Amino acid sequence: MYENGYGVLQDYIRAHMWYNIAASSGNKMASNNRDIVAERMSPVQLETAQKLAREYVPKKYKGC
Repeated sequence: MYENGYGVLQDYIRAHMWYNIAASSGNKMASNNRDIVAERMSPVQLETAQKLAREYVPKKYKGC
């Protein structure tokens, strides 16, 4: 969705964040997609995506 901009603006940070959350739950396809998206991102974008993933899981995804 966010990776390709389907129904939303394309946003690699959000795409990486959601793929990272899914990958941490054991989804292998998400892990692969996360790595593909990461190749298109700057180090600052990666850091932001990882920070968001760490913040949103404990909040039960409120405010995403």
